[in-house]
Amino acid sequence: MSDDISPRMTSFRPYLLRALYAWITDSDMTPHLLVDATRHGVQVPASAVNDGRVVLNVAARAVSGLEMGNEGIAFTARFGGVSRPVWVPMAAVLAISARETGQIMQLPPEMEEAAPTQIESADVHSADADTGGDHAPPPKRGNHLRVVK
Repeated sequence: MSDDISPRMTSFRPYLLRALYAWITDSDMTPHLLVDATRHGVQVPASAVNDGRVVLNVAARAVSGLEMGNEGIAFTARFGGVSRPVWVPMAAVLAISARETGQIMQLPPEMEEAAPTQIESADVHSADADTGGDHAPPPKRGNHLRVVK
C-alpha cells in the first residue's frame, strides 16, 4: 500500500489545548500559556520574553479577540499599558497552567513529519500462513465477559 494515499490526521495539540483552556476557565481559574518565543512566527513584545520564553495570561478578562485555531493562537493584550497584537503558532505552545494552583499541563511535542509506520497483519488461520519457524499463533482465549443474571 502506498504511503501517499494513507489518510493523515490533523494535529491533536490544538484540540488538547482548547480542552485544557476550557477546563481551567470552567474552574474559575486563570489560564496562562508557556510559549517558546524563539520559534519561528511567534509575535510577542520582546520586553515580555525572558530566557527565550514568555508566559501569557490568556484569560478572557486579560485579552481581547482570543482565537484558538488549529494553526495558532491570536489575541490582543496589553503590555506595559499598550495594546499589542499577539500571534503564537501552535507548535510554540509548551504548556498551559492555572495561575491559582500552579498546576502545569505540558503539551506533547508535535509529531515529526515522518511517514506513518504501518503494521502488516497476517491472518494466522490462512492456509498460506507460515507454519515454520519460531512464530506460533497466540493462544486462544475465551471471552472475558460473562453474562450475569
